[in-house]
Amino acid sequence: MKLINKHIDKDGKGYVTLRPEEDEDMWHIYNLIQVGDEVRAPAIRSAFPRLPLSIADTELLRRVQNTSATGSVSSERIRLNLTLEVTRVEFSAGASASTAPTPGNSTGDTGTASLQISGRVTSENQYVKLGAFHTLDLEANRDFKLGKEEWDSVALERLAEACVEGRGADVGAVVCGEGTAAICLLSEHMTVIRQRIEVPVPRKRVGSTTLHEKGLTRFYATLYAAILRHLPIATLRVIVIASPGFVKDAVYDYIFAEATRTNNRAILTARSKFVRVHVTSPHVHSLVEVLRSPEVSSQLKESKFAREGVALDRFFKMLANDEMRAWYGPEHVRLAAERGAIGTLLISDDLFRSSDVKERKKYVELVERVRQSGGEVLIFSSMHESGQQLNQLTGVAAILTFPMDVEVVEQEEKDAKEAEKKAAEEAVANGA
Repeated sequence: MKLINKHIDKDGKGYVTLRPEEDEDMWHIYNLIQVGDEVRAPAIRSAFPRLPLSIADTELLRRVQNTSATGSVSSERIRLNLTLEVTRVEFSAGASASTAPTPGNSTGDTGTASLQISGRVTSENQYVKLGAFHTLDLEANRDFKLGKEEWDSVALERLAEACVEGRGADVGAVVCGEGTAAICLLSEHMTVIRQRIEVPVPRKRVGSTTLHEKGLTRFYATLYAAILRHLPIATLRVIVIASPGFVKDAVYDYIFAEATRTNNRAILTARSKFVRVHVTSPHVHSLVEVLRSPEVSSQLKESKFAREGVALDRFFKMLANDEMRAWYGPEHVRLAAERGAIGTLLISDDLFRSSDVKERKKYVELVERVRQSGGEVLIFSSMHESGQQLNQLTGVAAILTFPMDVEVVEQEEKDAKEAEKKAAEEAVANGA
């Protein structure tokens, strides 16, 4: 994403002008925009077909109808930008659609991420009344302006991450079983399923394996074509083939046999990027196992999502073996942070999208408190499997630097509140 303009005061109030360039930028914007923010962007009327304008143009045309004195109606198009006070934000990842499988065919493809911003118009013009409700569609390569009353530390960190040049998908993954596969791209903040594949593979029959072998050949051919179409092999750091059993080995052998037969140099020169990983399930959620496998984590140890996967795995092991150092839940984690006990904070970006300003500030303060005490903070993306697992644990967890008993800490907190209440009552009585 490109930062076109930025003006933020010392008190945190201000605006930025941004130009999203890819799907992951839309996810960053979704996490940046909060209810109550102001967004200025091109107006798109869904009642009319999209106009064939240059994608670099920052304004779109809006159709306006005029009625003459004789009653005839004519229409014209005008260039228009609208400013809204945000009341609702909707993100669509463009995930693959599922259809009924047919022999040799894939079951879907991906769309493009999109973002819809709804709210009241705060800047009146002759075509749109002040206070009218409107919806803006944010799209790639179209500038928009985002204003906030307060840019907190989490929002500024997200903005800085989003505008780092050279980002993009680091890992391509093929998670497969016999006859089924999902082709994915993993970037720092998103897991995008580029295509799902289902090809019927008949079972082996006594005395004949011909139909079974033909089904497998169809499956391998479909998968190979999909890999060529969806994975930017030249720019990826790692390409993972993951499966239970020996399917991954058969897929790997077919890919390089076919690449050798067709003299596909892109595949042949990238042989060192291909890694085979055993997983327990042929489904996308197995990507968590992929990221924490030694084969992959050793090559991606500096990447954000690999660190998240390793940290989550460490938390679960700690929870099983030393539960006094593994706490989760907003209230418990807050108590640990107040005592300076958190070594690593695991928190989901879902929590920062709360429409309640006080609720968001509570988590921002938690992050800042942990950092001030020297702890590490990992903000998990809920578009990764690891983030979705963390969300099932209330969205926030902590690995402590020293063990603490939850029940003892809760009792201390209760006693402190009772003592404070008693002191307040005595002060009132003495004052009376």
